[in-house]
Amino acid sequence: MLNFVRLRYLWFAISLVIIIPGLIFLLMPGGGLRVGIDFAGGNLWEFMIQDQGATVTSADVRRIFTEQGVEASPPQVSQPNEQGQIFVTVRTPEVQTDDPRRQAVAEAMAAAYPGAELTRFESVGETVSRESTRQAILAVGAAMLAILAYLTFSFRKAPHPVRYGVCAILAMLHDVLLVLGIAAILGYFVGLEVDALFLTALLTVIAFSVHDTIVVFDRIRENLEHRRSSETFEEVVNLSIVQTLTRSINTQLTTLLTLLALLLFGGAT
Repeated sequence: MLNFVRLRYLWFAISLVIIIPGLIFLLMPGGGLRVGIDFAGGNLWEFMIQDQGATVTSADVRRIFTEQGVEASPPQVSQPNEQGQIFVTVRTPEVQTDDPRRQAVAEAMAAAYPGAELTRFESVGETVSRESTRQAILAVGAAMLAILAYLTFSFRKAPHPVRYGVCAILAMLHDVLLVLGIAAILGYFVGLEVDALFLTALLTVIAFSVHDTIVVFDRIRENLEHRRSSETFEEVVNLSIVQTLTRSINTQLTTLLTLLALLLFGGAT
């Protein structure tokens, strides 16, 4: 049988090798998460392009903006409508109406796609406000307390029941710090910005983390009730991890396959 518990200090070390640099980049001056316009607000651009057989891709449109000195979030490119019109929607940081870059982008789009017309240019506020972020943090904090209380009650017949709740929260914080640290490192080196979708992904990670942890803990509780006198707690924990391993892998693969299908067949948007 695979002995995961015996190598636990190796797993701890691997986690720390990723988490500690991530925390450094999160906290150092000039570091931290690079927030996108979903958090900071900016401008909404909409171009109308007459479909003349030209291929309009999100990457090409974003490159045009970048060449004119305007950083843009991934553009949304519509399918041609009945009139053969394609609409391209782009969100960017704040650009003033009299900024020469506005005209430069419009001219570059017209040059790349003959007949392209800037039909909308307006300032937009952040879609994820500070108040929404604060409420999300409070909600996660309340959920952590509820998880602690629930697991302590559920495992009341097991030795030291409060430890299960504490460890589930620590595991969740570990996964969150892992994602935040990697995002901070990538933001520093390659300019990765966090947006509303990143917040959604982070909440998904939290849900998966707690769910998987509780499944393993539940198996530990069952095995503790039926363990032989010669079995140590470490052996029971390792057996429980191995017994739930297939289920954990299948759960992750189900999600990964769905995301892979969206990536390959979901279209440019």
